[in-house]
Amino acid sequence: MIIVDTALEQRERDGKPIRIALIGAGYMGRGIARQIIIRTMGMRLVGISSRSVSDALRAYSEAGIDEVATVESVQTLEDSIASRGAAVTEDPLLLCRAANVDAIVDVTGDLELGARMALEAFAHGKHVILLNAELDATVGPILKTYADRAGVVVTYSDGDEPGVAMNLYRTVRTMGFQPVMMGQIKGFLDRYRNPDTQRAFAEQHSQKPASVAAFADGSKLNVESTMMANATGFTPVSRGMRGPQCAHVKDMIGSFSADELLAGGLVDYALGAEPHSGAFVVGYAEHPIEQQYLRYFKMGNGPFYLFYTPFHLPHLQLPASVARAVLFHDATLTPRGAPVCETGSFAKRDLAAGETLDGMGGFTCYGLIDIYDVTQSERLLPIVLSAGCVLTRDIPKDQPVTYADVELPAGRLADQLYAEQVAAFPARSV
Repeated sequence: MIIVDTALEQRERDGKPIRIALIGAGYMGRGIARQIIIRTMGMRLVGISSRSVSDALRAYSEAGIDEVATVESVQTLEDSIASRGAAVTEDPLLLCRAANVDAIVDVTGDLELGARMALEAFAHGKHVILLNAELDATVGPILKTYADRAGVVVTYSDGDEPGVAMNLYRTVRTMGFQPVMMGQIKGFLDRYRNPDTQRAFAEQHSQKPASVAAFADGSKLNVESTMMANATGFTPVSRGMRGPQCAHVKDMIGSFSADELLAGGLVDYALGAEPHSGAFVVGYAEHPIEQQYLRYFKMGNGPFYLFYTPFHLPHLQLPASVARAVLFHDATLTPRGAPVCETGSFAKRDLAAGETLDGMGGFTCYGLIDIYDVTQSERLLPIVLSAGCVLTRDIPKDQPVTYADVELPAGRLADQLYAEQVAAFPARSV
């Protein structure tokens, strides 16, 4: 989206920067804050909310801003923004309610908090940019319904693999190809990894062990593939996807038959492939003249062609998604309507009745993507909603966990939204 840079330059010249509020000041949040403050013209980070105000202050400090107001009301926040100050708060809903905030950026990874913030932001006419895959993959379609009613954009971010893949999808389609598969490159996968096995790596890279475990056990991969599916209509070739081992991502073309690729579009992933990072899209072009040009430009013999982006840099690329939403009402990646896929819960080990599930990246379950009609017919418990659920019966290792197997925590907004989503988008019988 190259037009974004000139549009932001014009906002800078006009003295009308996009006013952004950031919710979440962990490792990624601090990187995003620094990028907006130091590197991005035409934007202004007016406030940061974090459970710990000290983390929010650190985010500003790492970007060279030490004069920061701690606010506890909407009025003091709005006054700070009006005076071109910087503000921090423990209450994220203040940021969602302030009249002089244009967009909310959610970097929390927290389903329940993210849902509350999104609804509050929509109610106050604000665009919402997510780096919260847990929220988008679980209740994204119903949140899109709320955003549409409010006349605002809800979108996942550029820089994370789903956003990178969707940008590539749109580019490939604009060039005239038929996109037939999209996904990301996965370096390693072991369904049974947990916070203990990943602790040393997490500490080495300033990450949370559960977050790293969610990457290692494939749950985050499946959740992110669900988001791609819901944005495009693509589906996995089988539960959990195929994930062929590849020397290079270009080998993905030979790992699927032409019939599979042309059956309506696939989400999948390349395991262990060079360039070891980024996202890809396979495009289809059948005309001999088109194929002649593509051979000349060293794209291969066709009719399937692989396009890939060899990097993903969420903290650097997210501002472009903010600008697209605010200035052009354009979503980087958002559900197209009814859910297409979901990521259900499966036991990492033998689980006993009475155990409390600890969610994605924990010790109890991993997540696998499947078609929405299938997950609904089996009443699979979404992996993100599994946290805090209490088992009512034993579940053997690798078996699915269903709604019939658990008691839900009381009073969760996310469960209410999920039920509303299921009612709004009934599944077809399978």
